[in-house]
Amino acid sequence: MRLQRAWYQSRAPLWLWLLWPLQLLFVALSGLRRLRFRYFPAKPLPVPVIVVGNISVGGTGKTPVTLALVDYLKAQGERPGIISRGYGGRGPFPYSVTAQSDAQRCGDEPLLLARRTQVPMVVAPDRYQAALWLLQQAPSTTVIISDDGLQHYALPRQFEIAVIDGQRGVGNGWRLPMGPLREAPARLQSVDAVITNGKLNNSLPCAVQPYQMVLQAQRWRRLSDDMPVDKLPEGKTLVVAGIGHPERFFATVGTLEKRDFTTRAFADHHAFSDADYAAVSNYDVVLMTEKDATKWRGNPAQACYYLPVKAQLPEAFWQQLQQALRNARYDA
Repeated sequence: MRLQRAWYQSRAPLWLWLLWPLQLLFVALSGLRRLRFRYFPAKPLPVPVIVVGNISVGGTGKTPVTLALVDYLKAQGERPGIISRGYGGRGPFPYSVTAQSDAQRCGDEPLLLARRTQVPMVVAPDRYQAALWLLQQAPSTTVIISDDGLQHYALPRQFEIAVIDGQRGVGNGWRLPMGPLREAPARLQSVDAVITNGKLNNSLPCAVQPYQMVLQAQRWRRLSDDMPVDKLPEGKTLVVAGIGHPERFFATVGTLEKRDFTTRAFADHHAFSDADYAAVSNYDVVLMTEKDATKWRGNPAQACYYLPVKAQLPEAFWQQLQQALRNARYDA
């Protein structure tokens, strides 16, 4: 987390330059890997593939975009399925995710997606293998959404979406591990759509005009039974967040709840331990993100609630997506 804070400082600390040789190695290896799949592309899949990814590590808002895509496609009569790497899950892979799955096997974000969408979902580090398994398990699937995978060039795709945190942008502009970038900012010139999570603070080298996404908070839900509530109970309150940009969630809670609360940030995809639960045992109310709720196994006597969010995207984005799907099927 200290490294991530350094990536987004206006003036980089001197110790960050010690990582320069590793950045050069990362750039070389990732470039060779991309060239490999450019000259030896994977065999196309029988249905269109939409990739939702980013060029930086950490949370940018891919999951809400994926949820919005599923809702839209279902409303258009499509039968979407989702694939993902399953980060943090131990498999075995490929693994079909359901609402009853364990986050330790499939990862926290895939479990969230499976619970919210109720569509076929498969996770595997090899996204092409995941797509084949999905089509085998759900042959009526008409379109596949890859949650993350912009850099997974072994997966053919017809529509690429890059999601950018509007507040943090591309950070210091350096590649891993000196900076947060998996690919150079120029990669944004080759994607089909760029979505910014919130208002963009700095310009981006995009070939297309970015679409701005607005995240709308829904009603708090009680963790014990997933039921929405109109009002949270009173008491000593802690807000926890194990996501890529926890400060964004803390700010959201501050606008929703007029109460004093303590915050505690964890690393993205953090696996909560008994020590974590013991450290928060003296709080009456614990608030968290929906992703953290898939893994929370704390004291059942505590009042625990999570906050679902919903992405709002401009109509122009949906029109572009619909046209891209028509073109993909026509070309096929």
